[in-house]
Amino acid sequence: MTTSDRALTTERELAGRLEEVADGVFAYVQPDGGWCLSNAGLVVSDGRSALVDTAATEARTRRLRAAVATVAPEMPRYLVNTHFHGDHAFGNFVFPEAVVVGHERTRTEMTAAGLHLTTLWPEVCWGDVELAPPTLTYRDGVTLHVGGTVVEVIHPGPAHTSNDSVVWLPEQRVLFTGDVVMSGVTPFCMMGSVSGSIEVVRRLRALGARTVVAGHGPVAGPEVFDVTERYLRWVQRLAADALAAGLTPLEAARDCELGEFAALLDSERLVPNLRRAYAELRGAQPGAALDVGALFAEMVTFHGRLPTCRA
Repeated sequence: MTTSDRALTTERELAGRLEEVADGVFAYVQPDGGWCLSNAGLVVSDGRSALVDTAATEARTRRLRAAVATVAPEMPRYLVNTHFHGDHAFGNFVFPEAVVVGHERTRTEMTAAGLHLTTLWPEVCWGDVELAPPTLTYRDGVTLHVGGTVVEVIHPGPAHTSNDSVVWLPEQRVLFTGDVVMSGVTPFCMMGSVSGSIEVVRRLRALGARTVVAGHGPVAGPEVFDVTERYLRWVQRLAADALAAGLTPLEAARDCELGEFAALLDSERLVPNLRRAYAELRGAQPGAALDVGALFAEMVTFHGRLPTCRA
């Protein structure tokens, strides 16, 4: 196989694809779900449509737009951002027809962060990205009516970030979780809460979803909640034991065995997850601000290099 053939094969493997998970409901999955390879969602009903999240780069979002055009009679009128991170929101501007909907802090945090994510991986071809934060915000929840489909947008509490939203389709029993839940990928609570994530997972499980479209990784069923909760409770136990032993989060991560969680992508996230768990053990409230730059740098130290972003 030539170098160009290998590059083409890799491109096909990493290209996003639409999966119909219920009648008129689609997941747009970007394998393998690692750093900046996030999922999106699409609801099509009675000639109307709504989108859940976009992608990290202009090129990837234009592919998403092209995929939407194959199943939707018109471009989405609503675009829900599940949180402010650029891998889910940098592509908003590619859908100028849509009203961007998000939690009130999603707008605040997205505006404050700007395009900072692009500076972490300057080698990535981000394209001519333009920031397009939510113009319609909510505090606790809002319901969209997409044709005859009810789309509930819910702020479940601090988890992956302080401003997460999930999108619940009660009739179809499909849940888009954003990065509150990941499928085959290590949970990430650096900007949110370990304890909060456990509580949010409990709330999401109670909805009774049949299909779960996580923020990263393959479409799953409700079993994905169990894996997420087991990991988070393991992080809490590891943090409590390490803190009692006088170990730093970095030392604790280096000393531990991942066990069943070794197969999850991006295991280096353990270090900032432990740092967040330490803070909560010391009395920090879920979602309390920490030095994100320092936590990210500590993760890079543990990993031995910057994590690979294939956006």
